[in-house]
Amino acid sequence: MMNNTSLLRNDERAVLALRELYHTHGYTPYKMNKFEEYDLYVRNKSFLVSDHVITFTDTNGKLMAMKPDVTLSIIKNGKDGDALQKVYYHENVYRVSGRTGDFREIMQAGLECIGDVDGFAVFEVLTLAAKSLLKISPDCVLDISHLGILTAVLDTLSVTGATREQLIRCIGEKNTHELGAICLGAGVAPERTALLQTLVSSYGKPSTVLPALEGLLAGTVDAALLREFSALIHALERTECGDIVRIDFSVVSDMGYYNGIVFKGFVSGVPSDILSGGQYDGLMRKMGRSAGAIGFAVYLDRLERLSEQERSYDVDVALLYGEDADPAALYRAAGNLIAQGKTVTVLRELPEKLRYHTLMKFDEKEGRLCE
Repeated sequence: MMNNTSLLRNDERAVLALRELYHTHGYTPYKMNKFEEYDLYVRNKSFLVSDHVITFTDTNGKLMAMKPDVTLSIIKNGKDGDALQKVYYHENVYRVSGRTGDFREIMQAGLECIGDVDGFAVFEVLTLAAKSLLKISPDCVLDISHLGILTAVLDTLSVTGATREQLIRCIGEKNTHELGAICLGAGVAPERTALLQTLVSSYGKPSTVLPALEGLLAGTVDAALLREFSALIHALERTECGDIVRIDFSVVSDMGYYNGIVFKGFVSGVPSDILSGGQYDGLMRKMGRSAGAIGFAVYLDRLERLSEQERSYDVDVALLYGEDADPAALYRAAGNLIAQGKTVTVLRELPEKLRYHTLMKFDEKEGRLCE
């Protein structure tokens, strides 16, 4: 018997799996309106994946927007309290597609943990991020960085704001050559430049990268911060997701909004990250909230690449019949194929653009199938 989920696209299957994952870990569904005041997005453009927003004037004269992001809406419509708010969402957002350049309605899933975010909350969110990737593909990695550590290293360079922004751009691009040239032009000591270049170029499994970084950063980064980061990563290594965890200090996100842990997730076959998140206390403060926050989003539109790779043909079997075929016998023959788990289209003539795996014909005289 064919599993109905086999008929779904990758993004549709992912939504079902992710909703179940988040629900079983105590996160509650969050539903919101399609529209928000445009001013919300104007004030937080750099937090958005794209600054292109669909706008319209409401009946009361307010300029409204079709929501391009979910996190901003959750923060705006929530309030600080004693309890930890743990929510997940599956929403359609409206933004420019990176592939086509056109506005599209895009499925997005994710979760947010808002309130008194402690070490376990951070650990749980990272674990759920890793499990989210594994729900999509076993061939995946979760790259993790810590902006507190990176900031401590940048602070030792004593560079101006503009130069610092240039360095952060180079870090995100893993461009250690240009990073070195900028440091040289800014008069940064060679040993400080070398430390930053080594930090940015270090990548791999924690068991390999962490011991080297702990020695490299000793005396530059607060020892307690290093211990906290190492303990978190070692805890992740001991989970069933440990094999996909990687250390990557080129993950920077927007340092004006994010702080602490930041991370990105990748799956084989998709050239860009499909999952992105981190601690965003800076965004909370900017929006008048005092609580801490950590969360992530899964960009389901980017899974279209995987769906296209899987859809090498439209149906398993194209079944042709003649004008004298017995309808009941033909239907039974097609049903037998379907019962074997195949997809079947029954046709008098073969369309020019139909992609099929096997071409079969129904023998009217014998009442059976032949290839």
